[in-house]
Amino acid sequence: MTNDPATADSGRSTIRQDLSGWTARQRPGRVTLAGRYVRLEPLDPARHGDDLFAARADDAEAWRYTPDGPYPTRAAFQAWLDAKSALEDQIYHAVVDVGTGRAEGRVSFMRMDPRNGVVETGAILFGPRLARTRGATEAIYLQARHVFEDLGYRRLEWKCDAENAPSRRAALRFGFVFEGIFRQHMVTKGRNRDTAWFAMLDHEWPARRAAFEAWLDPANFDAAGRQIRPFSDYA
Repeated sequence: MTNDPATADSGRSTIRQDLSGWTARQRPGRVTLAGRYVRLEPLDPARHGDDLFAARADDAEAWRYTPDGPYPTRAAFQAWLDAKSALEDQIYHAVVDVGTGRAEGRVSFMRMDPRNGVVETGAILFGPRLARTRGATEAIYLQARHVFEDLGYRRLEWKCDAENAPSRRAALRFGFVFEGIFRQHMVTKGRNRDTAWFAMLDHEWPARRAAFEAWLDPANFDAAGRQIRPFSDYA
């Protein structure tokens, strides 16, 4: 048995790709990404602040695996909004419900590496009206589509606390491939964090896109908004 990554999984290895024509890509920017159910709007404290505070900003469980939060008061949350919206190395988007116009959650692009075409989706937090809905799935779809099709990146990463079982399940559901555990990766809120790594690659995206779009199709939902076929049927 070999442990050589160049030969251990030749069916999925990309080591021998011809990248002689590769050039650095553009960094993700503050652009709006529009979908059928949600829009990803660049984080604007004035426009999104009250909605996002209402969407679990003070919920300790929602912030359990994050390095910061929760924020029990609107004033404390304002400091978070101001800091995150000003970042240059991490781009936050509010997830806005198309029907109501309310911001019901947030996502971000982080650890951006345009030279190698790699970026991470992270800082994901969905409020109770968004979590486990078509809009939540579409938010990840919009990010992935932008990364692979608009920006031409090679790799989209998903990382989470190894103890965060819901996040790990979500990564697998969306078609990210588990790549391993970075042990003692971080100290978070006074405890050790092992980090689970997942990724989706550019050559995997066409099949993932087809699965997302088939599941998100309005024909896949009944009059009450319940799915007819689960995402796993299309993955």
